[in-house]
Amino acid sequence: MLEGIVRESIGKKSAKALRRDGYLIANIYAKGLNVNAAFNLNAFIKEVKSKNSLPFEVKVGKDTFKVVVEEYQKDPVKNTLKHVDLRVVLDDELSRYLVPVKLTGTPVGLKNKGVLVHSKRRIPVKCKGKDLPDAFVLDVNELDVGDSILVRDIEAPKGVKFLLEGSVAVVGVLTAK
Repeated sequence: MLEGIVRESIGKKSAKALRRDGYLIANIYAKGLNVNAAFNLNAFIKEVKSKNSLPFEVKVGKDTFKVVVEEYQKDPVKNTLKHVDLRVVLDDELSRYLVPVKLTGTPVGLKNKGVLVHSKRRIPVKCKGKDLPDAFVLDVNELDVGDSILVRDIEAPKGVKFLLEGSVAVVGVLTAK
């Protein structure tokens, strides 16, 4: 489990000092809850890369939260994480989440001079925390040049509602120029 500290001061100076000491600034939030926290940057990256489900647990002070990464900011020059927003997953509360899209296979269209375009890396859904899928896994083996997988082609698990139009393309194979 990832452990962090509660930030007492939320000013620019204190955030800079924490970043200099190797911490990642974070906001943990849910309905009626907002915790300003900081995590060891390397420990956070290690935890996020090694997790096997979308939600993961963090401990800040005396409280433990089951969270998902909602948004993050990177330094434009150094490409290091500067800030992360973590949303608390509430099992019986209907909420909005961003679920990653993972691709498997190699499209047939790549041999026919096509290019795989992965336009939606995360799909917004509305569901309860207990129904939250870890990822949408799409098989792209059958895609030829001009083919695509739309949101309506993805089967939503029970209790999960897509917040995108059905005609939005998630992945496709286009003709190379």
